[in-house]
Amino acid sequence: MRRMTRGKYKGKEEDGGGLVEVLGGVESRGVLRKISDMLEVILKRMDSLSKLDNTSTTDARRLDELSSAINRIQPAGLVERIQAIAQNVSNMAIRVEQILQNSMVQGRVIRDGTSNQCEVPRDPRFPECPGKVDWMRARWTSDPCYAFYGVDGSDCSFLIYLSEVEWFCPPLSWRNHSSPPTQHVQEAKPPKRQAAFRTDLTVLLDQVGTGKESLSFMKRRIRRLAQQWATAANRLDAKLEQRWRDQKKILVHVGFLTEESGDVFSPKVLKGGPLGEMVQWADILTALHVLGHNLKISMSVKELQGFLGVPPGRGSCPLTGPLPFDLIYTDYHGLQQMKQHMGLSLKKHKCHIRVIDTFGTEPAYNHEEYATLHGYRTNWGYWNLNARQYMTMFPHTPDNSFMGFVSEELNETEKRSIQQNKVNNMAVVYGKEASMWKVQGKEGFLQILHRYMEVHGTVYYETQRPPEVPAFVKNHGLLPQHELQQLLRKAKLFIGFGFPYEGPAPLEAIANGCIFLQPKFNPPHSSLNHEFFRGKPTSREVSSQHPYAEQYIGRPHVMTVDYNNSLEFDSAIREIMRTKVEPYLPYEYTCEGMLERVHSYIQHQDFCAPEPPFILANLSRQGSAGGSRVAGPLFVPLSNSTSLGWATNVTAPSAWPPLSSLRLLVSQEGQSCVEACQSAGFICEPAHFRFINNKEALHGLEVQCEVVDSEINHILPAFSVVRRECGLQREPLLFSCAGHSPKYRRLCPCRDFRRGQVALCKDCLQ
Repeated sequence: MRRMTRGKYKGKEEDGGGLVEVLGGVESRGVLRKISDMLEVILKRMDSLSKLDNTSTTDARRLDELSSAINRIQPAGLVERIQAIAQNVSNMAIRVEQILQNSMVQGRVIRDGTSNQCEVPRDPRFPECPGKVDWMRARWTSDPCYAFYGVDGSDCSFLIYLSEVEWFCPPLSWRNHSSPPTQHVQEAKPPKRQAAFRTDLTVLLDQVGTGKESLSFMKRRIRRLAQQWATAANRLDAKLEQRWRDQKKILVHVGFLTEESGDVFSPKVLKGGPLGEMVQWADILTALHVLGHNLKISMSVKELQGFLGVPPGRGSCPLTGPLPFDLIYTDYHGLQQMKQHMGLSLKKHKCHIRVIDTFGTEPAYNHEEYATLHGYRTNWGYWNLNARQYMTMFPHTPDNSFMGFVSEELNETEKRSIQQNKVNNMAVVYGKEASMWKVQGKEGFLQILHRYMEVHGTVYYETQRPPEVPAFVKNHGLLPQHELQQLLRKAKLFIGFGFPYEGPAPLEAIANGCIFLQPKFNPPHSSLNHEFFRGKPTSREVSSQHPYAEQYIGRPHVMTVDYNNSLEFDSAIREIMRTKVEPYLPYEYTCEGMLERVHSYIQHQDFCAPEPPFILANLSRQGSAGGSRVAGPLFVPLSNSTSLGWATNVTAPSAWPPLSSLRLLVSQEGQSCVEACQSAGFICEPAHFRFINNKEALHGLEVQCEVVDSEINHILPAFSVVRRECGLQREPLLFSCAGHSPKYRRLCPCRDFRRGQVALCKDCLQ
């Protein structure tokens, strides 16, 4: 009623005439009658309240105010004051209803002997409880969901809701817990089932569905790579020696392809639009299926609600009861849909979620309060997940987990054929959309390229050749995947213009025997200086069009040069024509590499089981009588290294990756742990931060501290050499490999990694 009334009177004001002009009509008499009815209801409610002997002093004062307001309404002045009355009368009625309900609840509480048991608790285990109660007091009528769960405006109902539906407050001791609160239900878990590798993809193809070109593209890709997935499954099965693997119930919700998100990708599949995300999702679905897990796939909010058992039309009410899945893979669009459309309580279930995130999310952007206070808040991020729950396309953000995708792997016969049939003076340009050819200075470096090579393009067009493509370029139009692959197998060079960033195409070209030439960015592109990255939850600096190709593959397969320097560009083209390369594909981008990585994440990453605090007193030396407390260093120098490792004679706490992979070192001022670990030949491992966030690590590194504080800051643990101040991290969600400061040197938990598989340590498959 309140919403309708506001809309009605707003409309009259917009007409500019005011209500007085129509007071003689039928409509105005109806309005007056409704107001009269509401006033009568209010008076009846007030009469009911006056008969309650437990009305609080505050409520009595509010009733006096309401009575006074109503008594001031005189028929003679009704015309002049009707607009103001109409705007307030609904609020008056609702507030009276709240007071009545509150008084009645208080009456029940007194009769039940619980009058002193609804005080807001101050429990350090539930620090958000008081703030949530205050929020409920002010906003509980904002969503019908709260009334659905029995909230009636009283503190008792707030505490019941916040302890039994949400998890913000401790359970109330006086409540009947014979039927435990929803979130604490410990249903008998079904017996574990063993996952068995699958090589038949028929069921998966049926699950993907039809009706969109994006889905057709994904299914074509799944079919094309089916044999390679089957071969990879057999190899990994043998490598794991058929050990037990838990079968997980997994929901995959592809949010960016839902109609509710606007799905701008599907219509562009056949028009040169971006395919990278669809490539990755097709490979994720295939990997999960081949690994033998129980998979459900959702491409709409309606399907999502159905799989989760959420009745439609329940607003934002949180999902109660246990989650019917062990894991949910989605993206940022899907995460928002879970919050807005089907009421998934992220406080309760977010540990099960994995977010596919192309460009990565750094911890400073992920922690909502910290991001808001320190200028890291963007349209993405701020979900307060463990940063390892974000899964990236390339291993550029060690704070996240590297998911990746696959490229087609060639056999030895195919590799020999490619080398024999390469056309030494043939180049293919990376850019399917005409807009990608709008590059400043393009004419200069393309003319140099044209001087040495025949230039080919694959730019989409409908009827006329795109004017952005120079006349000397042989444009094939948008090619099907197998025809594009044949073109790449002939070409010597695959050249990028600087955009798109970090796509799958350069890896496919390198796998087909091309050399990839790309521009160097100076200064590096980032959210601070480039529109594309602005608003993304990362401060990462991108030094070239494809940093992975530059850093992890490099020469001779990848050359990164300054396109604005014509001499350097000319020299690079001549060097490429002299250089012979074999087709190359990093192991982590093969089907086996991806299966190995995803298998390890599913079996070992558990963000639902709370990580126990790292307590030194619980450690013991191996072979010591009675498990005596550790004496001596916890971290010891490693041979032929400047880093420290875990002392081999100290029992290592259970962890994944195992602590045998830990390499502890110190960064330079202004250097992140990403850079410090990389420069030493390692990779930063955020899971190990909790083991080095202590004075023992500082002592082992011979850091001199006059003061050791515990703070909330994403550069900690760290220390200042000048001030001799040391800081430890107080908020585990802010452990960050990416953080850096010009005034501090950081303690960095690096680790080793398997050759060709940077996501896994050397002992991570054992």
